[in-house]
Amino acid sequence: MTRLTANVIFSALAMPQPHPDHHKGPIERPRSLTAIVLTRLREAIVSGDLKLGEPLSELQLAVQYGVSKTPIREALAQLRLEGLVRIVPHSRTFVFTLSAAEIAELCDFRLTLESKAFCFAMERDQSGLAEGLSQVVERMELVRKHGDIRGYLKEDTQFHEQIFAHCGNRYLWKSYEFFAGKIAALRTHLASKPAHTDLSFQEHCEMTALIARGDLKGVLQVLDRHIARTKNTYPFEVVDIAEADRQLTANQKKALAAGY
Repeated sequence: MTRLTANVIFSALAMPQPHPDHHKGPIERPRSLTAIVLTRLREAIVSGDLKLGEPLSELQLAVQYGVSKTPIREALAQLRLEGLVRIVPHSRTFVFTLSAAEIAELCDFRLTLESKAFCFAMERDQSGLAEGLSQVVERMELVRKHGDIRGYLKEDTQFHEQIFAHCGNRYLWKSYEFFAGKIAALRTHLASKPAHTDLSFQEHCEMTALIARGDLKGVLQVLDRHIARTKNTYPFEVVDIAEADRQLTANQKKALAAGY
């Protein structure tokens, strides 16, 4: 037997043998290019890397991600369904923006779903909800100490997802999940507002403590205040919050330049 043959035999014997039932399990399919592009684009919008109202070019995105325009186009079509982009026929695609009136509607939607989810979660799994929220608040505190705003915003999203994870109603969860990206992107946009994140953290702590005490009424009162602050950020007549903020920033720069 040659040394090469012996090495081949030894290697074959050393290889882990498949479980007898291994062939019976489902085959894990690799993620499609469209799914990968969709995830990356969604994350870029939610994190604020792509700004509200920013124009998007299929060609530029294809070059950036090293793919053809087809998965880009398919991903943008899905993001349009989620409300994260606006596609203008025969023109361009833009990251979504909202009017103050649309923010109010989105907040009403959130308050309706989250209030009911809290009620169900308190009734069906109070201890699990309390533990889940407590863990998220601990992580929030940690990332705040490190000045990690993005980390905090991710935990903010996790906090509200915990409510649905413990409510025991998949339809409520799916309804919220479909717009979760848009809600998270708006949360990122508002994080630049004075004291917004500090107040947000305080309210999350309050809700967590109230859940542990079984005070549903108190929780719903804090939740209402928590969501209403987003609702009242802009005057109702503002038709484009992204443009309103750009104008505000420009005016602040002019004031600084003038020495005010």
